[in-house]
Amino acid sequence: MKVLICSDSHGLTEELIQLKKTHPDMDYYIHCGDSELDKDHSAIQGYHVVRGNCDFGNDFPERDLIAAENERIFITHGHRDHVKTSLMNLHYRAIEQNATIVCFGHSHVLGVENIEGILFINPGSIALPRMRKERTYVILEINGKTKTVHVYEYGHGELFQESYNI
Repeated sequence: MKVLICSDSHGLTEELIQLKKTHPDMDYYIHCGDSELDKDHSAIQGYHVVRGNCDFGNDFPERDLIAAENERIFITHGHRDHVKTSLMNLHYRAIEQNATIVCFGHSHVLGVENIEGILFINPGSIALPRMRKERTYVILEINGKTKTVHVYEYGHGELFQESYNI
């Protein structure tokens, strides 16, 4: 299974379209909020999208859950769980959802962490990255118990990858 994960595009449209053109073989496309687009916008079609703190209206759900193969992918923006301070609240929410993978954004900071067998992924931002200059997104490749996180810089290719056996 292959999953493209992005977040915090803040009104960008061509970039979201280009991600799907560059990586057409994904099983899922996830946007972790702050797209600042309407659900009917063509750039966001095909993505599982959640509402971020800069998304107004009720176009997108606060949270989403994808149950695929042996995985439960929990998607949220993270602002309601205070992810800029700690992942503790999000960790508890993940346990409540029986999630094996958590995708979130809000901080614009790229990060991947295994907490008690749950893989937490913040793909950073394709618009306004923080703590690094690269505009990042992630492709998660799942093969059995091996989860490989490929980190990409938008428009420049893969930066690095990390594998987890969980």
